[in-house]
Amino acid sequence: MRKIAGVFGAPKPHWVGDGFPVRTLFSHGSFGETVSPFLLLDYAGPARFPPASTPRGVGVHPHKGFETVTIVYSGEVEHRDSTGEGGVIGPGDAQWMTAASGILHQEHHSQGFTRDGGELEMIQLWVNLPAADKNAPPGYQTLLDRNIPFVDLPDEAGRVRVIAGDFLGTKGPARTFTPVNLWDVRLRRGGRASFSAPEGHTLAIVVLKGAVLINGETIAREAQLALFERKGGSIAIEANSDAALLILSGEPIDEPVFMQGPFVMNSREEIRQAIDDFQHGRFGRIPA
Repeated sequence: MRKIAGVFGAPKPHWVGDGFPVRTLFSHGSFGETVSPFLLLDYAGPARFPPASTPRGVGVHPHKGFETVTIVYSGEVEHRDSTGEGGVIGPGDAQWMTAASGILHQEHHSQGFTRDGGELEMIQLWVNLPAADKNAPPGYQTLLDRNIPFVDLPDEAGRVRVIAGDFLGTKGPARTFTPVNLWDVRLRRGGRASFSAPEGHTLAIVVLKGAVLINGETIAREAQLALFERKGGSIAIEANSDAALLILSGEPIDEPVFMQGPFVMNSREEIRQAIDDFQHGRFGRIPA
């Protein structure tokens, strides 16, 4: 059985723009290579917003050298980027944006959510790209709830939605550059299940709701991260209450990581080049 490396609580929330009150459950700055190929995970909300006339969110900004994955649990988020892609994602939907060689995008509450108000809950995960792919063309994948397959767990323990990778032979729709599993899990109270990742891969659980007993010995609660050692087989999870989890695993990228704001490269020189590319308009523009 794979041993737990640690269970970590969320820091105090902070705002991203004026639309996303987030808790950063992990970052490369805090955890380093132990979370590779992942770089950061922000858990936004749950938070209630009153009706408004102007959409809240984050205006046009750049990214380069990695991917962002957004999963919405409640509310609606509207995205536009310099590839010409965009749209609204709502409960159960996800988007997978590849910044790679450089992209501009903006994220706001949708027009409908802005008008009506309501609860917003979502996560955003940053996934690193290997050096060979950091200059790939940027791209965008819309992953609607109806197109994300699920697997019912034995003994009516719950359900796993497979956003990326493979779970018990069911493959997720997301296209990834390196091997990554992203499983959106619901466990009923008292439900038990086991999960595994390939030997040598990073494996982590993010508890979004409820509380779970891991490997029969450690409890992880809402807005906590459980990180595991990279060897040792599977893990066992039992839900102490109805629980919502995000389970992520991936092949580590054994390369230098240099992060500066929205840029993730392999050297300081490449960071300087990314800044220069952005300042000189080489990331394109968002169509009107």
